Amino acid sequence: MSTGARSLAADRRNWLAIAFIVLVTCLAFFPALQNGFVTWDDDLNFLDNHRYRGLGLEQLQWMWTTFHLGHYVPLTWMTLGLDYVIWGMNPAGYHFTNVLLHAANAVLLYVLALRILAYTQAFRANPNPRMLTIAAAFAALLFAIHPLRVESVAWVTERRDMLSLFFYLLCVLFYMRSVEENAPRRWLALSIAMFLFALLSKATSMTLPGVLLIMNVFRFRRLGGTAGWWNPGARRVYLEILPFAVLSAATAVMSIVALKPPDQLTLSGKIAVSSYSLAFYLWKTLVPVRLSPLYEMPTTVDPGAPMFVVSYAVVIGVTGLALALRRRVPDIAAGWLVFIAILLPMLGLVQNGPQIAADRYTYHAAPVLAVMVAALLALVLRRSRTLPLAIGAIMLAMLGTLTWRQTQVWRDGHSLWSHVVRLDPESSMGHAGLGNLLLRQGRLSDATEHLEKSVSFNPRYEEGHNNLGIALARQGRFDEAITHFEHALAIRIEYAEPHSNWGMALAAKGDVDGAMQHYQRALEIEPDLADAHTNLGNLLVRTGKAADAIPHYERALALRPDHADAQLNWGVALVQQGNISGAIDRFRQALAIQPDHPEAREYLQRASQLRKP
Repeated sequence: MSTGARSLAADRRNWLAIAFIVLVTCLAFFPALQNGFVTWDDDLNFLDNHRYRGLGLEQLQWMWTTFHLGHYVPLTWMTLGLDYVIWGMNPAGYHFTNVLLHAANAVLLYVLALRILAYTQAFRANPNPRMLTIAAAFAALLFAIHPLRVESVAWVTERRDMLSLFFYLLCVLFYMRSVEENAPRRWLALSIAMFLFALLSKATSMTLPGVLLIMNVFRFRRLGGTAGWWNPGARRVYLEILPFAVLSAATAVMSIVALKPPDQLTLSGKIAVSSYSLAFYLWKTLVPVRLSPLYEMPTTVDPGAPMFVVSYAVVIGVTGLALALRRRVPDIAAGWLVFIAILLPMLGLVQNGPQIAADRYTYHAAPVLAVMVAALLALVLRRSRTLPLAIGAIMLAMLGTLTWRQTQVWRDGHSLWSHVVRLDPESSMGHAGLGNLLLRQGRLSDATEHLEKSVSFNPRYEEGHNNLGIALARQGRFDEAITHFEHALAIRIEYAEPHSNWGMALAAKGDVDGAMQHYQRALEIEPDLADAHTNLGNLLVRTGKAADAIPHYERALALRPDHADAQLNWGVALVQQGNISGAIDRFRQALAIQPDHPEAREYLQRASQLRKP
């Protein structure tokens, strides 16, 4: 076969493989298009946040300056702003974008796997283009349709995972191109640019410099061994990686400042949690069942507990095996080191959040394992083809089926938190999530039951105490509610919401001065807390200070334009001032936001009666 004919055949294989990868990935995640926003950060990021909605100067300024919920991800916000321009608040559109980005990552991994697998033991001595295509496509699909990917893809908040990996993979591809003989310097410049974009999409991309070092040792042979560690060639490699390292270090510092991580575990505790997480991700990759949106951190971490002892053994055993085989099978050692390097920021060295592990934390590291498994498949295919291909196809079919089912867990808040509680009946956050949903539905008794379980399983869960206080206050149990607001503030002093809710309880009891103090304290801690502005405005109206109340309603609506209660009570303030026409407009706007708002409809009728001659 001529060179041109071989090239044409290779192009056809690649395009067919890419089309197949995209099709299978989209099919596996098709149920995501029927999912909504969930009541776990989606509400804070999208439903209650109007600042990202669009790509105007005001929105772009916010995106490039905010550390909303502890993250600096301006490029991710820009994609979400574009989603709003196209889809409005239709969640199907946001999920559609997530699925397309994930499919694009699968395609990039296929291209990367072609280049990496060609240098593994399976293909160095016996290059077979067709088998290489099959192995690379298998790696891409093993990554793409594994159930551990569901959390990143089916949760709109985790758009940052997909966008950052997209640029991360491009960065690696461009870097590999830059180290080829006589490669133009623009490839290195492009690689650095892609790395910057990855960091601006999610800070966990900061692991790349370590990955590049490992690749220079094992893949390019430009460091270590016969290449040396500190000769002119090695120093050129270090200078080459220096821009990546500077960007990574700056991002690490900024992330720690932005996240404001809570009290940290002891060193032994961190080692225990990190070992458990690493072993957990290996196990769940092999056996992806009983996957949960939340694996809650134990209230106390005992490094000598059996779960941690087993984890130490697994991590030490796998690491020892990889190092022992580093000369015979260097690909295993390289893959294991890269896997650890990518996971490092998510292993609990800097503890942030209530989880001991999370499915989404595997998103950037999973391609490494996928390529390693594909390399193993290629070795087996050299001896036999039919059976290994059949086993591989069955494996992918099973993973795709599990992914289809797991995607439906993220359909809405109720399915999500019910799944968490079903797998872990003692999950304090799971019960709190269910309790909050029931609270919104007005099912106060059921909500109280779940929220009481939440704080009983974790007495140090401040949000659980705050939300239980809300449920009790709505039942008129103000003294009990105040006790829980006190508990929440004892756990976290700078927590605005319990102050605002405590103020509401005191106002209901007739303690105007006490309520005023708590509202003001809430706004000192969090000046952009819309509910605190509304509550303070309500108290001012109640004490006959309507003129002072209106600026607080204006501020609340600037923060949350869909705040129906702020519109309603602004109307009440206007009635107090004798501005009936203005009040009617406010009551109508409240009904436009919440058509079933009973008070707004009643007040509109009364105001309309007052305006009649």
